[in-house]
Amino acid sequence: MASITPDLLAFPTKHKRQVLTQSQLDTLKSGTYQILEEVGVRFPSQKALSIFADSGADVDWDTQVVKLKPDLVDKALSTAPRSFILGGREERFDLLLDGNHTYLSTDGCGTRVIDLETRRERNSQKKDVARMARISDVLPLIGFFWPLVSAQDHGLTAPLHECHAGLTNTLKHVRGGTTVSPKLAPFLIEMATVVAGNEAERRKRPPICANICSIAPLSHDEHGIETALIYAEAGIPTSFMAMPTMGSTAPATPWGALVSGDAEVVSAMVLMQLAHPGSPVFHSIEVSLMHPRTGGYVTSVDIPFGTMTVQIGHNWNVPCLGGGGTSNDAKDIGWYSGSASGMGASNIPLSGGEICGYLGMLDGSMLLYPEQIILDHEICMEVYHSYKKVEFDESDLALDVIKSVGPGSHFLREKHTREHIRDFTLGPITGEIYQGDERRPSREVALEEFNKINETHHPEPLPDDKLKELEKILEAADQEAEKLST
Repeated sequence: MASITPDLLAFPTKHKRQVLTQSQLDTLKSGTYQILEEVGVRFPSQKALSIFADSGADVDWDTQVVKLKPDLVDKALSTAPRSFILGGREERFDLLLDGNHTYLSTDGCGTRVIDLETRRERNSQKKDVARMARISDVLPLIGFFWPLVSAQDHGLTAPLHECHAGLTNTLKHVRGGTTVSPKLAPFLIEMATVVAGNEAERRKRPPICANICSIAPLSHDEHGIETALIYAEAGIPTSFMAMPTMGSTAPATPWGALVSGDAEVVSAMVLMQLAHPGSPVFHSIEVSLMHPRTGGYVTSVDIPFGTMTVQIGHNWNVPCLGGGGTSNDAKDIGWYSGSASGMGASNIPLSGGEICGYLGMLDGSMLLYPEQIILDHEICMEVYHSYKKVEFDESDLALDVIKSVGPGSHFLREKHTREHIRDFTLGPITGEIYQGDERRPSREVALEEFNKINETHHPEPLPDDKLKELEKILEAADQEAEKLST
């Protein structure tokens, strides 16, 4: 029997703070204009270069570098929609990206899993994607399912199988499109059409969106950008994510990393609008640091990049993917992971990004501990409740009870106390929580809760005819992938 998926909860953005002044935002935008006009961005795609050339951009066909004048940038981005819908299986799970709400997302693209049964590390598989989709389906703050790990048991068609695992195991919106061979992208669009019901509904309420990463510094991937053009033509919303690393693929200053990442994202959004005006796009920059002693990848930096990148994206008048998040660099669940998750969660309502949160991953978003998603969600829920509107009526003042007890006595024997003393949620206490009257390690309880959901929650399935259609699409995609690999 199918389980009921609870309604979504979303953070209002009325609490967002402004880290950057408008003057600073204007300076950053001016820097982006200068990079795009004087330095340019590399597009290793004849298709992309032709679109730019036909639109009046300065194209160097030998180096594949495109330079864009500010007026061309502004003209192109004037057609990008400020708001659009990311569709759920049911309308109650639709996400309207209009700047008024922040919807939490799982983190994505990890490669390693702590196995639920053996508790040993292994490579991630499609079954892990499906399981995490079912877990995310029941957690009300998660509105956007990004496959936390990759389906490494499916080779070139891994992204299609990840999309399939999401669409068949949650009623929520699925990040179902990533960089694949352009010959495989149409299969993802076909899957979205089957779930939506028809092309018109897919365009109105797309059940999947895509994410295409640029290649720092100032470059794009051929398959990525050509796949993005296919998604844009089909009306599949696409976020362009720059991931500059200070010290290696970006200048060793926050401002240098931000402006170079912005140039990468903006150049891709401009291309989409030149090719398909009005195609839904959103902005994303994820800044990291090269560890100065090891050269390692560090995502936790004491600079409010999340809030800053949202402001930069909104300054281009498009929705944003970014803001606070709970995933972090910890190698295991412990004090550091909890501290970093708590700090990240506290920034979610302050950042104001349409999609943010990035729940559930450790070790630079590469390692999945199953129970981490439960712990992260609980932290985010505490933050959510702390920002809820405070409401009470006169009866809540309990004046009659206070009058009955009077000065110098106590409230232990009062009926009012017995009725209300258990109204409160008891939070974590020094790494432990109360379950009933028993104090237990929070990690142990989280894993127990994960297993309970895993065993009992089964979202409403897609109709059999749609399931069969999806299977046929996957079979055809796998056959096409075999041809591509030979």
